[in-house]
Amino acid sequence: MAFFLEKTAELLWGPWMLLLVLGTGIYFTVGTRWLSLRKLKAAFQAALSSEGEGQGDVSPLGALCTSLAATLGTGNIIGVATAITAGGPGALFWMMVAAFFGMATKYAEGYLAVRYRRRNPDGAFLGGPFLYLELGLRRPFLARIFALSCVITCLISMGTTSQINGIVDAAQDFFDPQKQQNLSLFGISVNIPALIAGALTTALVGLVLAGGIRRIASVATLAVPFMAILYTGLTLWLILLHWRQLPAATALILHSAFMPKATLGAAAGITLQKALRYGLGRGIFSNEAGMGSDPIAAASARTDDPAKQGLISMLGPFLDTVLMCTLTGYAVILTDAWQIPSLSGAGITLYALRHLPLPDGLLSFLYMVCLLFFGFCSIIGWSFYGEQSLRYLLPCRNHCVGWFRILFLLLLFSGTFLTAEAVWNLADIFCALMAIPNLIGLLGLAEQVFHGAKKGFGENC
Repeated sequence: MAFFLEKTAELLWGPWMLLLVLGTGIYFTVGTRWLSLRKLKAAFQAALSSEGEGQGDVSPLGALCTSLAATLGTGNIIGVATAITAGGPGALFWMMVAAFFGMATKYAEGYLAVRYRRRNPDGAFLGGPFLYLELGLRRPFLARIFALSCVITCLISMGTTSQINGIVDAAQDFFDPQKQQNLSLFGISVNIPALIAGALTTALVGLVLAGGIRRIASVATLAVPFMAILYTGLTLWLILLHWRQLPAATALILHSAFMPKATLGAAAGITLQKALRYGLGRGIFSNEAGMGSDPIAAASARTDDPAKQGLISMLGPFLDTVLMCTLTGYAVILTDAWQIPSLSGAGITLYALRHLPLPDGLLSFLYMVCLLFFGFCSIIGWSFYGEQSLRYLLPCRNHCVGWFRILFLLLLFSGTFLTAEAVWNLADIFCALMAIPNLIGLLGLAEQVFHGAKKGFGENC
């Protein structure tokens, strides 16, 4: 099964897919006249300046934090580490490339989300790729493919297994590093701290989901800054302790991004295709530019200005990948954690952080807290994406949402028992199945995005 998942992921993230994702970002970057560079300061001002002006369910900042809650998941900690282990240090460079061009893609997603959103009979707003595919591109079949893929992605990878797997690994490393506290459950050996962590996480998620988008946004607005500051502080401290090695690490990243065999040696088995595949693939997983998840949250923002919301959405890849993933990547590279074959998943980054002059117990606890907050916030963000996609697929059937939440929580808990390798391959597969129809929609509506940028910011923007 693991072999099948790995080969399917490699097929979906072949050269054609990488070209489609990167090419779309380049196209929107040029078409919006490098808006992601020129308007970065304005994007921060727009996110922080007001509670929103217009119709919507949450403030623009609340919508951004909901999006960041989903994107600032364990992909920033575990996904980066596994990408560098599999694709070499050069994978970090391609993650940055994906993030930079992904900023323009996110602008387009946010713009179209607000332009084509609609109000449900219960008064809440619904929007995302399924609506701009149906109403803008007039391709309802693609809209349904996206919505169904989003529901599946939410249930079995991005919203459940890939996040809780990191949480329980961290709990196990802290409470039972020797992996001796086990019990047999239905014939399966289960680690007790991991089981407790999975159960508590599932229960807390259930409490948040009961409050809908407003409670999700409230929790995200409080948790996202806290977890970002804590993790940034730890990784930045580690990097500063190794500042003399920064030039060599940067050179290694750049050389292995283009010539991995010459830099790392043929015996490493890392090729340019692997560096591209894992770098761009994990970059998309981390910041979700092109996947179409972010516009589902953007559509709930209190605003009547699609261009302004596009700017705010543009901040996602910058904060998520350019900042957070770079810190993780350098921490893993500077400490050579990526070269230790016995390490996997959360253990790679934890090994790197253990180079900090802190007691091992305290460090393991702080790392567990980081993974808990990152994973928990990502889970609640993705649960909202899945619910909104289900509301599109099954309008006027609100009872289905209740059953969806029950299934979501059951699958979330089951992720406690899956291996990291299976989880990340599942994530890659369903990232692709969401991205394809969304990217088709973005490219088909590109002229509307370009016209909206000119109208919103002036002809000479």
